[in-house]
Amino acid sequence: MIALLLVSVGGALGACARFWLSGAVARLVGATFPWGTLTVNVTGALAIGVLAGGVLTAEGVPDAWREAWLGLVVGVLGSYTTVSSFSLQTLALARAGEWGGAALNVVASLCLCLSAALAGQAVGLWLFRG
Repeated sequence: MIALLLVSVGGALGACARFWLSGAVARLVGATFPWGTLTVNVTGALAIGVLAGGVLTAEGVPDAWREAWLGLVVGVLGSYTTVSSFSLQTLALARAGEWGGAALNVVASLCLCLSAALAGQAVGLWLFRG
């Protein structure tokens, strides 16, 4: 039951954070390209990398951190990052004839998210290994 509560509360927090950040980025740079979704997904990949590097692979991490994984990763980051929005926005660009923008969104999302997760994992390992 505690796992369900952690995921539920984390999911609510992550969804609110995604709504706020993607909207803030869109207001800042415009909504002609899905910069908000890209920003959310890259920062989410960085965060999950830090947590994976620090919690899953480091030695001597307290059990409480491992238990918090459900709330932080499944809950917060699971609802914060958004593959469905990425997919829908990429299709919208393609349907509007913006093939370059659609391709840029796919390539940038893949490259930046993987790079962010890798960098985050390195940071997590460094932080938790002291």
